[in-house]
Amino acid sequence: MDAKRYAPATQRNREPILEVLQKYLSPQGNILEIASGTGEHAVFFASRFPDCQWYPSDRDAELRASIIDWSKECPADNLHSPLEIDASTDNWSIETADITINAIVNINMIHISPYSACEGLMAGAGRILPTDGILYLYGPYKREGKHTSSSNEAFDKSLRDQNSQWGVRQLEDVIAVAEANNLALKQVIAMPANNLSVVFSKK
Repeated sequence: MDAKRYAPATQRNREPILEVLQKYLSPQGNILEIASGTGEHAVFFASRFPDCQWYPSDRDAELRASIIDWSKECPADNLHSPLEIDASTDNWSIETADITINAIVNINMIHISPYSACEGLMAGAGRILPTDGILYLYGPYKREGKHTSSSNEAFDKSLRDQNSQWGVRQLEDVIAVAEANNLALKQVIAMPANNLSVVFSKK
């Protein structure tokens, strides 16, 4: 039985995200993707960074099964089996491995999860990234207390209607949590469909 899942936004955003990743990620190293979801991003980016090792992860078993089936359909020698990682926890499974994670990639998670996942992501990045290691975030954000578009405002309402713990986050709050975990903001980049790429570096 095919376990692959599909996220239509992946087809639209993967190329713009790739452009940013190619600017900020080293062409060599170990990359951990937190909340890989369907796995479509993982198989796409792993093939574009052939000299990196790409480690997808997700807390959801069905999504990990989707990642496995996508990796079978689009195999890459540098794409690893998905790890079970819940970003909100204070000990990630990869921390027991004898590898250095040079970058963490997190796409469209912070607004579709409790805020504890954002806090856990920053704490985890602060724990495991080396000096100058990169944390990359992608998704919608409010800025200075305001939505950046009417569509993001409507999206925020729909998220909160589904789950009161979800919602488009205030960028300044996310930056503050990052800085509290020794992550310095490098760049905020406007992306298509009113999303942002937010890049941090470990101090």
